[in-house]
Amino acid sequence: MADELPDAPRPTSRRSRGVVAATLFVGLLSLGGWWAGRDLTKGVARPRSTVGGAHLFDQVVAAVTRNYVDSLDATALYDKAVVGMLRELNDPYTMFLAEDRLKRFNEQISGTYAGVGLQMDVRDQWPTVIEAIPGGPSHRAGILAGDRIVKVGTEATKGWSTGEASRALRGPPGSRVALGIERGDQRLSISVQRDTVHLRAVPHVAMLPGAVGYADIKVFGAQTTTELQAAVDSLVKQGARSLVLDLRGNPGGLLEQGVAVSELFLDPGQSIVQLRSRPGGAAQTFTDREQQRWPTLPITVLVDRGSASASEIVAGALQDHDRALVLGTTSFGKGSAQNVYPLVSGGALRLTTARWYTPVGRSINKPPPRNRDDDDADSAGVALPADTIRPRFRTDAGRTVLGGGGITPDVMAGDTTTPMPVQGLARAMGKHLGSYRDALAKQAALLKRSMKSPADPVTPAMLNALYADLQAREVAPDRKVFDTASPWIARSLGYEMTRVAFGADAEFLRRTQDDVVLQRAAALMQGSRSPRDVFARLEQQKAIEVPASP
Repeated sequence: MADELPDAPRPTSRRSRGVVAATLFVGLLSLGGWWAGRDLTKGVARPRSTVGGAHLFDQVVAAVTRNYVDSLDATALYDKAVVGMLRELNDPYTMFLAEDRLKRFNEQISGTYAGVGLQMDVRDQWPTVIEAIPGGPSHRAGILAGDRIVKVGTEATKGWSTGEASRALRGPPGSRVALGIERGDQRLSISVQRDTVHLRAVPHVAMLPGAVGYADIKVFGAQTTTELQAAVDSLVKQGARSLVLDLRGNPGGLLEQGVAVSELFLDPGQSIVQLRSRPGGAAQTFTDREQQRWPTLPITVLVDRGSASASEIVAGALQDHDRALVLGTTSFGKGSAQNVYPLVSGGALRLTTARWYTPVGRSINKPPPRNRDDDDADSAGVALPADTIRPRFRTDAGRTVLGGGGITPDVMAGDTTTPMPVQGLARAMGKHLGSYRDALAKQAALLKRSMKSPADPVTPAMLNALYADLQAREVAPDRKVFDTASPWIARSLGYEMTRVAFGADAEFLRRTQDDVVLQRAAALMQGSRSPRDVFARLEQQKAIEVPASP
């Protein structure tokens, strides 16, 4: 899903395509340098050790600039050389941030940007509103989910990408942009005054059945701790007797925010994370300085392979001190810290300066892929070794936790593979998956006026109408394939219907009913009256599930 919001910095490996330095350095450092040596010594090659590294580099750049078969700008060569040098460090988190990328990075960390506050995607070739950010300019102007943006200013938007729409909608606070909106059979003209938009770090807060509070943390930006504290206070006032912290898909962010969130749930003096820099450097340990706000509140933390960096700091600290049960699938494994160094030439260098360890000494860093040029390489690193040979550690209460990469949950939950019927549907749709998504959006828009509640069921007639739409688009899969995948199709259509008719918060609540990981966490939390109760209930369940040997 694409939108007007800045792209979240995901911890993925960087693949440099067409980088001249990668190939030229190999040949020219040996061949070009050798020729330069012969010219200066009348036929006697000078030893390479006598040539300073900087001088050698300048010689290579000069030779390439003058003599390479294709004309190359010297400035571009320096840029490519920087990318190649950083790439050779074999660290996917060290990178050069060009000015536009640095701007997006800063927006993600600060949680603010200037624009109209719309989350969008393309539907049937038109930019379409997924959500107007609550409290943002578009929300105040009355723009709704499902609205089609057909004009920005005087320009028609048919065929625009989300990136093109985003750039057109951005602008300085106080400036205005006229939008042509299509809402069903209505045509509207809405003028929106751009403003500073705040992106919520904790977008979903809910009370689940059984007095289980829920808070979804999407990123560790400048306001995360403040937002989370307000969210949990609100849930406790509503009667929450336990809490689920959802860190699934959270790519991390600011180290200090990961530490501050951990402090909300730990006691003074308890360690949170240790940073170890290069050999000989002093380790830096962050410890809790504040009394925890909710000491008797049982907690479960949800993680998956998209949980990284600061997310793993929080999950690891709360797990090591037995403050929270961790549930889900093994996290990403980004156990390193980066500093951002602004450059006088523009942009910045994002450089790994330390690796971090959990309170009991676990390194969560996974090694990088063996071949970073391989498009199929797992961006989360190589596969973890078997649990039987991974290093073992003890929590404060003596429970065993695993090191060697990522945070391994206390309870594994959630299927990491796509169901076979869904895979079959995806193969059958092939390059027409976008048309399938467009058909879902169209049916949801048609059903908007007839929905009576956010939980309205998806009927066979609705699925038949969706299939008929796919047939009209000449992209329908075999009916048997469609019917086999119909339970998952019905879910997707139900979410889309609810969002268009009742908004993103209502869609979220509908999704919780089908979220097996969240439901498992809620079931474990119900009836727990203290943090220790959660672990006791887990042990009771294990005893029931695994009968004693005769």
